[in-house]
Amino acid sequence: MSTAAKQKAKAAGIRLDDDGLDTPSEPVAPRTAPGQLIGLQGRVHSQQAEIDKLKRALEQRAPGKLPLDKLHEIPGRRRRLTPSEYAELKANLTAYPLAQPITVRERHDGEYDIVAGHNRASVYRELGRTEIDGIVLDIDASMVEYAAFFSNLLSPTLSDFEKFWGFKSLQDSTGITKEDLAKAAGISDSHVGRIMKFDLLPNECKELLATRPERLGSNAAEQMAKAVAEGREDKVKAAIERLLADDAYTQAQAVAATKPDRAPREKHEPLIVKRGAKKVCQISARNGVVGVSFSGKAADEAEQWAERIHAFIESELEKQ
Repeated sequence: MSTAAKQKAKAAGIRLDDDGLDTPSEPVAPRTAPGQLIGLQGRVHSQQAEIDKLKRALEQRAPGKLPLDKLHEIPGRRRRLTPSEYAELKANLTAYPLAQPITVRERHDGEYDIVAGHNRASVYRELGRTEIDGIVLDIDASMVEYAAFFSNLLSPTLSDFEKFWGFKSLQDSTGITKEDLAKAAGISDSHVGRIMKFDLLPNECKELLATRPERLGSNAAEQMAKAVAEGREDKVKAAIERLLADDAYTQAQAVAATKPDRAPREKHEPLIVKRGAKKVCQISARNGVVGVSFSGKAADEAEQWAERIHAFIESELEKQ
C-alpha cells in the first residue's frame, strides 16, 4: 500500500463529529426539514451553490426524539475523544439536557445511521437513556460526510488537524478553491491558509497526527512547514514523534527543535606583535570587539597607544 493510501486509511479514523463538551444553550425553534441535496462531486462549476444549499439544510433542521436502539454507528465515522474529553462529556450530559441534537440519515429499513453525534449517543446509552434528540437529514449519500463536517466545523473542541483533513477532503472531492472554502466555512482566508499548512508536512507526520490530532495546532504546523521547506524535514519528523509520545513536551519546544543549528563561530588566533624576540602586544577580535593587550614596558604606554589607535582609525575613515 502506498504512503498516501496508508495516510488516507489512518486519517479515516478522524471524523469531523461535534462531540465536544455540550453546554446548555437557548432552545432552537423547530424548522422545516430540508429537501434532497444533490452531490458535490463532478460539479465544480456550482460547488459554492451546493455548499450553500447544504449549509441551509443544516440550519433548517427540525429536531425530534429518536430511539437509541434504532441508531447505527458507521465504522470510522466517530470522532476520537481522549479519555478525559469523553469523561467530561459524560459528566456534562449527566447534569444537563442535550444542548445540540445529534444528526442522522434515515436508512432503507426505517432505522438511522448517525452522521454527527456518535459520542453523545454512546454516553446516553451508558446513562441508560432510551431516546435522544436528533435531526433527520434528507440528503444524498454523497453529502453525508460534508454534512458532518459543516455541522461541526467551528466546534471549539475540533482540532486544527481535523479541520485540515475535512478541508482537504472537500478540496480533493470538489476542486473548491481556498477562497471559496473560506467563504463556505465562514472563516478568513488566512485562517484556512494556515490550517492547510498541515498538508506541507511529511506524509509520515500526518499519519502520526491522525492518531493524536489535538497535539499540534495550525500555528506550530505553519512554522514546521517552513522548516520542511528550508530542508529540515528530519528535524520536523523527530519533533512531531516526540510531541506525540511525550505529553510533557510542548508545541513550543517542538517548534524550537526544528530551528536551524547555530553555525559554529570561527575562532581566530590572536595577532602577536613582537620587537625582536620580545612580545609587545596581542590583538584579538571577538563579537565586534577589538582588544589590544600590551606586555612589559609597552603596558606603561597603553594610554598613548590608545590615542594613536584612535587617530589611525579616524584617518582610515576619512580615506573612505
